[in-house]
Amino acid sequence: MRALQWHGARRAAVADDIAMPRIEEPRDAVVRVVRSAICGTDLHPYRGEIDGFGVGTVTGHEFTGVVEEVGPEVRGLGAGDRVVASDIIACGHCRSCRRGWHYQCDRVGLFGYATVVGTQAYAGGHAEYVRVPFADTVLFPIPDDVGDERALFVGDVLATGYACAVGAGVRPGDTVAVVGCGPVGLLALEAAWLLGAARVLAIDPLESRRKLAAERGACPVPAAPDVEQQVADLTEGRGVDAVLEAVGTDASLLTALNVVRPRGVVCAVGAHASETMPMPTRLAFAKEVTLRFAVGDPISDFEPLMNLLRGGRVDPTFLISHRMPLSEAAEGFRLFDSGEASKVVLIP
Repeated sequence: MRALQWHGARRAAVADDIAMPRIEEPRDAVVRVVRSAICGTDLHPYRGEIDGFGVGTVTGHEFTGVVEEVGPEVRGLGAGDRVVASDIIACGHCRSCRRGWHYQCDRVGLFGYATVVGTQAYAGGHAEYVRVPFADTVLFPIPDDVGDERALFVGDVLATGYACAVGAGVRPGDTVAVVGCGPVGLLALEAAWLLGAARVLAIDPLESRRKLAAERGACPVPAAPDVEQQVADLTEGRGVDAVLEAVGTDASLLTALNVVRPRGVVCAVGAHASETMPMPTRLAFAKEVTLRFAVGDPISDFEPLMNLLRGGRVDPTFLISHRMPLSEAAEGFRLFDSGEASKVVLIP
């Protein structure tokens, strides 16, 4: 089959001779991919930022498709079902899963991300077919009235943006700041509106992203050295009630802590990995800030998110700037990495 493989920093190539996936465990399914997407999380290995990332890894953790085959212990799914996959692989049965903490599953994994998450590598969705473990936990049926492209976002970025707004405790009437207006940040912005935010400030260094945020009703704020003063000017010196941080760098988290008001909340869903961040504890303590980190959980939030799609309350497809055949996936990565694309959807 055809699939995209990672071969080193900014070196990805489509191969036509990848072995077809097969049922290996009783709860497996094999899915024929209909749509997949390139995520900001995919850029970390693409840029060579993750040591030891496996050469030859088939990337991609956002995909929809059609079930081709299921193992003997899979319940509630069958061949021919249209499905969207959770990016998080979880067993559904362990103590953490029973509590709804799927990212803390004893057997957690992430499609197309080598062993960065968990101890077992799973080939990803930038391919024609995917083996899905724990299929009756990881896969969700797509209703007939929801298209593949809208459903695609439930598996990661919509769930993550939603988790960010919920984690920040956004309430009706709040003034909210989104730090980082990539796909996750923009969907966090959408979730803030859904939760009743009265005003959203969109902080990002890229004019194209600020423009897209403005089109969604936000007030664009350049991520410049004076960003704290800009936010103060826009909030009569108070700062914002909640900050949705969707970048994952020390600088972005410091910005969030600087612009939040006293007793405000910062929720970070950017993929943080720093060991040396100079945490401003004096500032955080003086302001009595609540800081929390969250990982989007499509398994827990599938039903409400799908209902929001079905009810027309949110349509994440506004993010898509490029639709490309799988054969051009390497170019899709280049466009996304360079900021020329806001979201790339691949079609096998």
